[in-house]
Amino acid sequence: MYFRTTIVLATALALALLADTADVNRYRTPVLAGSPTLGSVSDPGPMPEIFVSVVQQTSGKQEPLQPQSRLEIIRYVSGEFAKVMKPIPAGKKGFKVEVGKKLDENELKSALRSHGQAANPGDTVQVTGIEFRSKEIVVEINGGGRSSFNLRDHIQVGVGQTMQTPLEQPGSHKNNGGTLVLDFGKSVPDMSADDLMTDLQVFLDFTKEHSGAVNWLDTLPPQFKEAIQDHQALEGMNHDMVLAALGRPGRKVRERDPDGSETEDWIYGTPPARTTFVTFVGDKVIRVKEFD
Repeated sequence: MYFRTTIVLATALALALLADTADVNRYRTPVLAGSPTLGSVSDPGPMPEIFVSVVQQTSGKQEPLQPQSRLEIIRYVSGEFAKVMKPIPAGKKGFKVEVGKKLDENELKSALRSHGQAANPGDTVQVTGIEFRSKEIVVEINGGGRSSFNLRDHIQVGVGQTMQTPLEQPGSHKNNGGTLVLDFGKSVPDMSADDLMTDLQVFLDFTKEHSGAVNWLDTLPPQFKEAIQDHQALEGMNHDMVLAALGRPGRKVRERDPDGSETEDWIYGTPPARTTFVTFVGDKVIRVKEFD
């Protein structure tokens, strides 16, 4: 009796182990045509290879904004000039833009009626400040809604072969800037400077690639046009000309000279390789230095 019971238990255990092994193989190895089968099951003929992944899948959650990304955004977006695509409301609180959603035109019209316009379509404006919050990125335009700003103080106009700051007309006054608040609805995700520019594209165009780009080049003084075509920077150029000639700089450094004037260096290349320093005061290049 004991011997029979032992045989029955051993047989049951073997069948259970065989079933477990078959189940493991079903998930870890491909089922190939012509594989041996158990019992009297007939060969079903050619079958496609089937693989089942056993790798744990990530949740798809994006990382929060990293410190290095913040530095890149400040370096490449703060201080940049752009063309206005839609009117930007004035006001101290700023206009909220929900990232990833269609712009609410009625809300924009209401903000413009309540606070007026900081900038009109076609205007050239400057990003003068960026603030990072837990779920928002605040972008100040022309000094933001809390301060006065006049773009005339930051650009020069070409007259012949010279560059000069235009004189302020009698009765003119400085207008308040505006603020755009990018609301992500969650923790600000990690992003690049180009990503931020894309999120702002409803209001601002940073591309410089307008349909009149070729005509713009033809309107420049010959020395600037030739330098751009030769990918060189010259004294007297403005930001747009340097971007057209050399592209975006690898680094930007701002400082004040002994006279108190604020300068900005655009740095191309990294020592010991050839490095070019293009120094601006406002929107005008005052010095170009190259180091081999």
